Amino acid sequence: MTRRVLSNLETLEAESIHIMREVAAEFERPALLFSGGKDSICMLRIAEKAFRPGPFPFPLLHIDTEHNFPELIEFRDRRAEQLKAKLIVRSVGEAIRKGIAVETPGETSRNILQIPTLLAAIEEFKFDALIGGARRDEEKARAKERIFSFRDAFGQWEPKEQRPELWNIYNTRVNPGEHMRVFPLSNWTELDVWEYISREKLEIPSIYFAHEREVVRRDGQWLPVSDLLPLKPGETSHRLSVRVRTIGDISCTGCIESKARTVEEILAEIAAARVTERGGRADDKRSEAAMEDRKREGYF
Repeated sequence: MTRRVLSNLETLEAESIHIMREVAAEFERPALLFSGGKDSICMLRIAEKAFRPGPFPFPLLHIDTEHNFPELIEFRDRRAEQLKAKLIVRSVGEAIRKGIAVETPGETSRNILQIPTLLAAIEEFKFDALIGGARRDEEKARAKERIFSFRDAFGQWEPKEQRPELWNIYNTRVNPGEHMRVFPLSNWTELDVWEYISREKLEIPSIYFAHEREVVRRDGQWLPVSDLLPLKPGETSHRLSVRVRTIGDISCTGCIESKARTVEEILAEIAAARVTERGGRADDKRSEAAMEDRKREGYF
């Protein structure tokens, strides 16, 4: 009898389904982070395969900076409604008004303000596990992550305190006040994500495809001009065909020049790329350890 060998995508999918089910079995109050980005879209498909036709054993959670691309928010709400999934949204703006988060004068990006907003949501709902779409290939700080990434009662992450993960055996123990971040897509690459989107015929926000947008060249990258990111004196905007590879706060999400208007064209573009997708995020360029510093403080 011929033994069927799983493809790379089938192997990754099976591992991710196992991780999702492990979370549901081991934790009392998990949540799945869903922003409408490509990685969280893949996680929703994994959740469907892990738990349907039953309901998801966790709500969807989004920490909204209120500086997001409108295409992403429209997609987030519509997709949650299609799946009849409970969507919890906690905004940075609300956290600022309540004194939970404090803006830094002159700082346009709200990404770092997601930290206290997220920690407040964890405390509010007593979440003991949060499922996120981070991948090890994105950035060197994320390459240090375990699949089950432990955070202490202060919401802080310490690389030296992470637990061994051998033979797909995970230590899921947490004490009251502590929680686990879980990354089912840890072993996926950007190319794997897009191949999965292609295979599963998943809908994605239009901003991932090439489109005409007014952009400005700043700090070595194209940034979208908007009310949140106006031109500075002496700057000139350009109208170019661009798309995004990774999406965050509109004030720090870089665009790349592109003609890719289909998933197949995006796959060809990524296969030839020599720069990681996080190279398009201005908040990751502030220092060599920018991402790791934020993660230690509580950034997801």
